[in-house]
Amino acid sequence: MPDSRRYLHPEAIKRIARLELRARHIVEGFLAGMHRSPYFGQSVEFRQHREYVPGDDLRHVDWKVWARQDRIYVKQFEEDTNVRCTLLVDVSHSMAYGSGALTKYEYACTLAASLAYLVLKQNDAVGCCTFDERVRTQVPIRSKRNHLLSVIDALEVSRPRDKTDMYHIFRTVAEGTPRRGMVILFSDLLADQAGTLRGLKLLRQRGHDLLVFHVMDDDELDFPFAGPTRFEGLESPDYLHCNPRALREGYLAAVRLFLDDVRLGCARQMIDYALLRTSEPLDAALATYLSNRLGMHHRN
Repeated sequence: MPDSRRYLHPEAIKRIARLELRARHIVEGFLAGMHRSPYFGQSVEFRQHREYVPGDDLRHVDWKVWARQDRIYVKQFEEDTNVRCTLLVDVSHSMAYGSGALTKYEYACTLAASLAYLVLKQNDAVGCCTFDERVRTQVPIRSKRNHLLSVIDALEVSRPRDKTDMYHIFRTVAEGTPRRGMVILFSDLLADQAGTLRGLKLLRQRGHDLLVFHVMDDDELDFPFAGPTRFEGLESPDYLHCNPRALREGYLAAVRLFLDDVRLGCARQMIDYALLRTSEPLDAALATYLSNRLGMHHRN
């Protein structure tokens, strides 16, 4: 995908100022590089015919009626979406960290907007919720194309602050989303781990298909620091002066344990999980979503 990947790299994304434009570039670039269509059928039901007027989409013309009556009619459809998708975007203070072109927050928002654009392009429905200790913004699930602007407005209004209370948020979402659908989480998961997994389990018990995009910065995964360093807490006033080389081995072991626990917890609940570095292009994340969506169609 040599041509499309340049749209997907964080450094290129950063140069595109508006989130809506980023989303369109990413999705169109990604689809241009795919060898097969990601569309899995129409998500609308036929309702009635009406006479053709100039400007109507020719794909909806009923040519069989034209052959019989020599008059052009178009099919009208009633919306019945295949997928109802809720995007949960963590906007707690730890998401503000970034050592590269994009912070974790910017990366998560860019990916969420790209998936919203892709979902709507496939005639499915999408909603959005940003959260830290509480729900910060909430956009209802809709399938109209211009609904993308509502999702993007919610993402741009939110800014990282406060800590995260995953279980409270997931319980709120579960209670407010009675119909089964797909729930996609974008977070660094730096919160109470037991509460996070308990909340994800609750959503699964309500029948939702879950996809977790675990967004991490290279610094957090590789700990490249050398020389005397001051580490400051993003969600607390604490700080630490130290020689990072003395901490590196123990830190990386703790990170491996954290990642293993999250992966295992998701696997036990049949939750799809993907670890994303903010330095990496987003094509793998989009491919993971499409693969999961196809798998969900097979399960339903």
